[in-house]
Amino acid sequence: MNLIKIMGITCLSLMTIFGAHAQKTNKNPHSNAHKDLIAKQTNVKDQIKLIDDDTFIDFGFENIEPEPDIYTEGWNSRSVNPYNAAEVPQTAVIDVAGYAMPHYGKMTSAYGWRKRFGRMHKGVDINIKMNDTIYAAFDGKVRLTNYEARGYGNYVILRHPNDLETVYGHLNKFLVKKDQYVKAGDPIGLGGSTGRSTGPHLHFETRYMGYAINPSAIFDFANHTTHTDTYTFDKNTYQNARNYAPEKTTESMPKNTYKQASKERKTYKVKKGETLSKIAKKNGISVTTLCKLNGLKKTSTLRVGQTLRVK
Repeated sequence: MNLIKIMGITCLSLMTIFGAHAQKTNKNPHSNAHKDLIAKQTNVKDQIKLIDDDTFIDFGFENIEPEPDIYTEGWNSRSVNPYNAAEVPQTAVIDVAGYAMPHYGKMTSAYGWRKRFGRMHKGVDINIKMNDTIYAAFDGKVRLTNYEARGYGNYVILRHPNDLETVYGHLNKFLVKKDQYVKAGDPIGLGGSTGRSTGPHLHFETRYMGYAINPSAIFDFANHTTHTDTYTFDKNTYQNARNYAPEKTTESMPKNTYKQASKERKTYKVKKGETLSKIAKKNGISVTTLCKLNGLKKTSTLRVGQTLRVK
């Protein structure tokens, strides 16, 4: 009995002691410290500030997509020209330095009026073999992939940050989808003869806010380059071509035009076994510069006889 009593008293006492201890430990021992810390904190709204977009640009991020405003007007239109209501400036300087040739084939049909068909040919035709790869001429985004039985066949339209749109017609297969972002030189389709076509070729157009510019005013298709790093659009002259080849200089072209262009530009034909680094070293430029001038990547494969711009 005494033992039980003692044990009972002991157990009761222990329960009382531990119960009191447990009650004390249930309180957060850091609560006072928390209260002091919270009291010292300022309103979080006073500490957070929004950072302007320009600040992020200054951080040096690369491969950022162009501002989305160029992908608004007529973006969901299924028309080749979605700019019917747009206010097009009389003149505009367009940057065409970051280019790639859509294909290295020979131009077989020029831009201009086709008497035989009684209509304008608003692009140029480039000779290809069936299923040859077709490349994006500039960085940009796919606005439309479509099929037109009596015209372009399968065609892709890209919109570019330089305000141009380029059209690639008679494709056999699409390699891109609407809203896809592409870089200059990326594959966008396989060439073919779909639509109103008598044989495999690429129909290529360059448009500024709906105006179908003569592609030969921008590209030198014979030498696989651009005439200059910029093209000046003018509503009065956008249908005219430019040609700096001395044997084709016309009376309407000033005699010093070719001389000036030849000083600004220099080309080089690839020989067997040559690499980008060898060609760059021969011409006193870096591989990076050589790639930029020709819209190439450092991993691009060169063809013997391919013409590269080296200045």
